[in-house]
Amino acid sequence: MAKQYETVIGLEVHVELATKTKIFCGCSTAFGGAPNTHTCPVCTGMPGSLPVLNKQVVEYAVAVGLATNCDITQYCKFDRKNYFYPDNPQNYQISQLYLPICRNGHVDIETENGSKSVGIHEIHMEEDAGKLIHDDWEDCSLVDYNRSGVPLIEIVSEPDMRSAEEVIAYLEKLRMIVQYLGASDCKLNEGSMRADVNLSVREVGAKEFGTRTEMKNLNSFRSITRAIEGERERQIDLLESGKQVIQETRRWDDAKESSYAMRSKEDAQDYRYFPDPDLVPVYISDEWIEDIRNNQPEFREAKMARYKEEFDIPEYDIGIITDSKHMADIFEETTAICKQPKKVSNWLMGETLRLLKEKSMDPEDIVFSPENLAKLIALVDSKAINTNVAKEVFEVMFEKDVDPEAYVEEKGLKTVNDEGALRKTIEEVIAANPQSVEDYRNGKDKAIGFLVGQTMKAMKGKADPGMVNQILKELL
Repeated sequence: MAKQYETVIGLEVHVELATKTKIFCGCSTAFGGAPNTHTCPVCTGMPGSLPVLNKQVVEYAVAVGLATNCDITQYCKFDRKNYFYPDNPQNYQISQLYLPICRNGHVDIETENGSKSVGIHEIHMEEDAGKLIHDDWEDCSLVDYNRSGVPLIEIVSEPDMRSAEEVIAYLEKLRMIVQYLGASDCKLNEGSMRADVNLSVREVGAKEFGTRTEMKNLNSFRSITRAIEGERERQIDLLESGKQVIQETRRWDDAKESSYAMRSKEDAQDYRYFPDPDLVPVYISDEWIEDIRNNQPEFREAKMARYKEEFDIPEYDIGIITDSKHMADIFEETTAICKQPKKVSNWLMGETLRLLKEKSMDPEDIVFSPENLAKLIALVDSKAINTNVAKEVFEVMFEKDVDPEAYVEEKGLKTVNDEGALRKTIEEVIAANPQSVEDYRNGKDKAIGFLVGQTMKAMKGKADPGMVNQILKELL
């Protein structure tokens, strides 16, 4: 009988924190500056420069720890992790080994197989390294230190996951928590959330774990899923042919859909950790923890329950709106102004999602303000503009957050409610389309649709379709 294998997966998730400045200096953390412009003697590792800890980093780390049910290490320290790599200017990274800031937490996930708790071994604070750019044309490597010293937290899970589906559920849950806290935008494509996958396989029923490999370079949920499935197959094939799995770090190549060995896996002693002599220990008081706890936002589960009670909108809408904190904020603020939750939800679920998809944007990238969305809803309600014009105005608002009232005024898009002018136009349309008039009188109801269309065209879309219909029927 063929052997049955079980996959055992643990994750190391790096999250870039949303501070304005780096972890140990005052340089900007903004993404995308010209190479080596967000740098100073501290983050480029110049001799004699001294690090000073950014307080906001500690607050974000504690906030994430509390939200993931961790114990907070109230006396914690930084350590030096020594390794030699061109993108690491000091030849060491400041991290936490002995006393990480958060320990022993868990998050609960839902998959098709029900709910499950995934343990969090620890969360520690550390600095990011620079970035190497390999130039094949010139056959050289360049280094950009803008990212060097950007604050990270590393969230290390227990090996509790057994499938790609569980891994994605866990990552989505973490991303949601961190985004709701405002601790990071968690954009995988910009590297502000990165996952390394530790994976091993063992025979079903075995007590011991198999030999694990670590896979790096995973920057989308799709590549994580494919890497897990690919590595599982690779390890089973090795075991089936009587070979051993080697403990090593592998790099996933998404284009080739396969991984290759980067280096043999180091152990803690290879890094020669020791407490950083330049940084004082961090003491986190009970009051400070309480303060951070009291400032935690309303998380998604609580928000969904409240929406269900407070607003008359479908559960499906609630699920999608609360999936992004930014979208949920827009929904709540617009509803507070116009008191029409269903209409606000319709704009978000319809046009907003359509344009986001069309432009490959995230809900976090929405720029229009709640005030302007509320104004647009009021313009439609008062019949100042019709739905088609509203959609047109919304597209401009989505791009540039224009004031819809001013825009409608400036472009002359207001609905013509002057019955005299409308009647005159409709009479002209009737005169110009005798065949359709004939069809309508012969009982072809569809013909009136054509006449309404012609009238709207003549009015440049600025008429109330209901009124057009009414006058047409009366005249016919």
